[in-house]
Amino acid sequence: MTTNNLHIENISDGDASPTEGIAIVGMSGRFPGAKNVDAFWRNIKNGVESITHFSPDELEISDPSGHDKDAGDYVCAKGMLDDIDMFDARFFGYLPREAEVMDPQHRIFLEICWEAMENAGYDAHRYSGSVGVYGGCYMDTYLLWNLCSDENFRERLVESIQVGSLQTELGNDKDYLATRVAYKLGLRGPAMTLQTACSTSLVAIATACQSIEAYQCDMALAGGVTIILPQKKGYFYKEGGMLSPDGHCRTFDSNAAGTVFSHGAAVVLLKRVEDAIADGDTIYGVIRGYATNNDGGDKVSYTAPSVEGQAEVISLALGMADIDARSIGYVEAHGTATPLGDPIEVAGLTTAYRTMTNDNQYCAIGSVKANLGHLDVASGAIGLIKTSLSLQEKILPPMINFENPNPKIDFENSPFFVNTKLQPWTASEWPRRAGVSSFGVGGTNAHVVVEEPPVFTADNNFRKSELLLLSARSKDALTAQAEQMASHLEADTETSLADIAYTLQVGRREFEHRRAISVSSRDDAIVKLRTAAVPGTAGVATSTNPEYVFMFPGQGAQYPGMGRALYESETVYRDTIDAIATTLIGIPEFGIDIRRYLLWSDEQTENRETLATELAQTKIAQPTIFAVEVAMARLLQSWGISPAATIGHSVGEFASAVIAGVFTLADATKLVAARGRLMQAQPTGRMLAVMGPRDEVEPLLPNNISIAAINAPGATVVSGPAAEITGFQTKLEAMGMMAKPLQTSHAFHSRMMTKARAPLEALVNDMQRSPASVEIISTERGGVVDPNLFCDPIYWGEQLMNPVLFADAISAAAVQNAHRIFIEVGPGQTLSALSKQTLTGDLKRVVTPTLGPVNAPGCDVENALAAVGRIWVAGGLPDWSAFTVGARRRVPLPTYPFERKRHWVEPMRRKTTQSAGQSAAQDQTSTNKAPMTQQTEVEDLIQQQLGLISDQLNILKQN
Repeated sequence: MTTNNLHIENISDGDASPTEGIAIVGMSGRFPGAKNVDAFWRNIKNGVESITHFSPDELEISDPSGHDKDAGDYVCAKGMLDDIDMFDARFFGYLPREAEVMDPQHRIFLEICWEAMENAGYDAHRYSGSVGVYGGCYMDTYLLWNLCSDENFRERLVESIQVGSLQTELGNDKDYLATRVAYKLGLRGPAMTLQTACSTSLVAIATACQSIEAYQCDMALAGGVTIILPQKKGYFYKEGGMLSPDGHCRTFDSNAAGTVFSHGAAVVLLKRVEDAIADGDTIYGVIRGYATNNDGGDKVSYTAPSVEGQAEVISLALGMADIDARSIGYVEAHGTATPLGDPIEVAGLTTAYRTMTNDNQYCAIGSVKANLGHLDVASGAIGLIKTSLSLQEKILPPMINFENPNPKIDFENSPFFVNTKLQPWTASEWPRRAGVSSFGVGGTNAHVVVEEPPVFTADNNFRKSELLLLSARSKDALTAQAEQMASHLEADTETSLADIAYTLQVGRREFEHRRAISVSSRDDAIVKLRTAAVPGTAGVATSTNPEYVFMFPGQGAQYPGMGRALYESETVYRDTIDAIATTLIGIPEFGIDIRRYLLWSDEQTENRETLATELAQTKIAQPTIFAVEVAMARLLQSWGISPAATIGHSVGEFASAVIAGVFTLADATKLVAARGRLMQAQPTGRMLAVMGPRDEVEPLLPNNISIAAINAPGATVVSGPAAEITGFQTKLEAMGMMAKPLQTSHAFHSRMMTKARAPLEALVNDMQRSPASVEIISTERGGVVDPNLFCDPIYWGEQLMNPVLFADAISAAAVQNAHRIFIEVGPGQTLSALSKQTLTGDLKRVVTPTLGPVNAPGCDVENALAAVGRIWVAGGLPDWSAFTVGARRRVPLPTYPFERKRHWVEPMRRKTTQSAGQSAAQDQTSTNKAPMTQQTEVEDLIQQQLGLISDQLNILKQN
């Protein structure tokens, strides 16, 4: 593929090279109030707060502290995720029970990693490079609160320790988060689970960048996930603590009093910038610098932040990026909204920036935590996604919940100001740049410097029609995918349809349920996507590596303008036609430019009927049909669709011989021109198509009429003098047999061609010949023949005279290999219809023409693309890179419509009453204690069971 043209805005002297750094080429996530990145970004731009506030009566579990949940200091607020109990186990190859015992953090991280690859336009199975995985998750509360509180689960775990416990460990231990993704997606780069508390996902991203720059992998997925169960669980506010008193995050605000912990997941796909540009990737942003460090012990407590540590990591990242701090226009802060953390963070930023500039309030600052709450492990990746989208769209989103600055933050004498409204991100002398911070409890800090993406110059070289491919693991998912794509095309009116088609061709896993749609416009695509699939354009791929059989039609399929649109748009097709036309013009006995017939259009002044009459002459028809067939075959071959076998119907065998390498193109062109001329010079005659099998028709033939073709079990063609053919037709009709005259001027494949035989054989004898390089299925012999047979001049003489045994040839081709796709290569659709009358079973649906019917040919390009689509639906493997026209880009499209089902173990329910049979002593004992809650009981059980599980797992590992 041609490397994309690139234009970079405003790169100053001495700045980083535009082809250096790490590109963000894909992203995915689950967010409070948003099931995907698009919905998340809409919420951010619109200033939506996505923290859910609920009543104490909605709590999923009691608080064990003994405090009154109805008290004013109990806060019911959290940023929650929908459908954490849902998972498409079948898609990822898990049994329902396996999925049920798997931590939902693992399940969601697996899904978003798949989506990030698709968002970038990559199928891991077809990507030749290596892909790494770097991620982290929160502690496993699903095992703690759900699985271990289920008595049946605990019993099975103890009874089946050799199986159950290992399965549980693999589904719940943090160690297997990244390696699970690598295994299920088939990724061969490093797969590492990292844990640095709140900074985990940004540390994972920085580590992935290091791996890519060290060429340990070519791309890397990096991010994190946080889900804390139960979701609907409140907290008690304590003044001076880190939790918000009212369930709102007011980062940098004078009323900031704490954060709200929330749930979320995010992952980005990273790649070297130079590779991303060369591959036409959509780039959301470019990471120019990154750094990680730790505060060490020089701070007031283990959990406290450090000005020095944060300032150092920011300075390291700026230094690595080799840029001036004045070029940073936005900082996505850690911004926890705690009274202590926010002032320390701004102080650290200011300290780092003051080494380069004394400018004040030129850089916007904000934090996604104001919208979503504290996403803990996932927060850094989510902040990077928000920042990258801001850079890509050149806008600064509003910081919500901010009215007046925290008095402990001196914004006026710092480089920063809080941006509270959606506004354009104006350009400066530098590219737009931003910093993203994430700081973990325990002191591991991370900072990333990210720059706006390079600007691609669109390539306007594309086809008038495009081929859209959809595939899924089920028919229902395929239907959902079609609707997703139609809605996307309605919403996105700017992205090139050619880029969309290219992304679907090269950037999606090819599943068994498939649909291919040849479209001429965006509106056409929307209509067709929402219309029931036409037979042949959708189905289940029966083979992953089928063979192709090229079928070349004979005389009678010609019409003015056949293949014109392909000539205009496809270089390989045009070059082949031009080569044949040039050779024909140079033949003294011919001397006609066949492009006069092939390139006719409605705009031309020449009458179509006049051209059609001339084209019906054998001497013109045969070379012209031959030209279209060879050009179409060469075009298919250039798209990676090359035949394992060829079948030619009459003159079509000459195209078969060229594609098999028996004759050179120039020699075959001369032979076909001579054959057409010699056949037209013979006495005139007629041909008759009879609806009946050979064994019924042949006994009825008069002496002067010959069997000319057996096209199908019930389709026989006879040939002879005109008067005898007319009389024979009358006889058949009187017997009740249907017969129809063919539009021919001569009795082909009969004794009436005798005088043309010797001159043709002599010409073949003078030509250079080579044994066939592919399987030849002769229609003169009705079966597979020796590769040398087409080299024999006598064969071509016999082929001129003898019947065309097309039905026998098709049957022989099917016997050779049951996994074959039959492709009619040339004008019309006659051979496709005849083949289906001969073939049986599934082979009937793997027959496709490449052009439209003679009487209504339609658009040649759209028909050819539809043929490629049908080949793919049947399991074919076109070379999509070769199929592509122009320098195409991979663009974000809707990702796979997972068919999620509930896979969930419910936790033990809270006890509300005591049984009537309890003794008075028990009653008296209970009055002296705090009320026993379900959670307290569960905690005791969990501690016992976790100890048992740990012992048993240690035994298992030792064994």
